[in-house]
Amino acid sequence: MSALKADDPRIQAIQSSIRVVPDFPKPGIMFQDITTLLLDPKVFRDTIDLFVERYKSKSISVVAGIEARGFIFGPPIALAIGAKFVPLRKPKKLPGEVFRQEYDLEYGSDCLEMHVGALASGERALVVDDLIATGGTLCAAMKLLECAGAEVVECACVIEIPALKVTLFLQFHFPLL
Repeated sequence: MSALKADDPRIQAIQSSIRVVPDFPKPGIMFQDITTLLLDPKVFRDTIDLFVERYKSKSISVVAGIEARGFIFGPPIALAIGAKFVPLRKPKKLPGEVFRQEYDLEYGSDCLEMHVGALASGERALVVDDLIATGGTLCAAMKLLECAGAEVVECACVIEIPALKVTLFLQFHFPLL
């Protein structure tokens, strides 16, 4: 990926700013706490800048952020690239008609919802979240956007846990479907 260089000093700063909390929210889970990243304005800005550098020339018209931490990274990316922001919410948080998609987590199951009419058919979308573990949440987000007729260009996450092992780096994911 041209926007991501392994020797970029921002990557190491981002990696070292994320706190790992063992056994949260239940035993065996190694929770990746991005609140420590948010406490450092330079690291937070560098994180947003890396995403903006990658997506500013990709004609993205909508950034969809997954509740809740996608709401932290998505809006500043959307503003910087001139796109609108669409929240993908947990069940029963949005009034009116919604698209709904259930999915599995590494420790249970959940559901995402998006307003019907939040985007137009043919819009180019970027899905943003803080972490990819199993990929279930991202797949659900992509299905919601595709139901509305959007083309999902990519999914962007700050943290990846391949095979649920703790490995941290800025990661860009192409659509899985």
